[in-house]
Amino acid sequence: MADAVIVVALLLVAVAATAAVTTRDPVRQALVLAVLGVVLAVLFTVLQAPDVALSQLAVGSALTPLLLMLTVRKVRRRGRGKEDGR
Repeated sequence: MADAVIVVALLLVAVAATAAVTTRDPVRQALVLAVLGVVLAVLFTVLQAPDVALSQLAVGSALTPLLLMLTVRKVRRRGRGKEDGR
């Protein structure tokens, strides 16, 4: 039974990672990356590494996607500012 749960978790990680790579829009990539972080946290929990899972939830699911979204927002805002200044 435990092996089946691990296989399912690994398949979910593979699907989420593939979705993160194939997504073209940076904002959607950040959201898919957050989902990937949650799925990885589930995998780490299944593999009995709860401390790693908590770190993954904090960094991989919350902090990194937030920083990416803020960066994309700032870059897009600067791009609009340069177009308006012409």
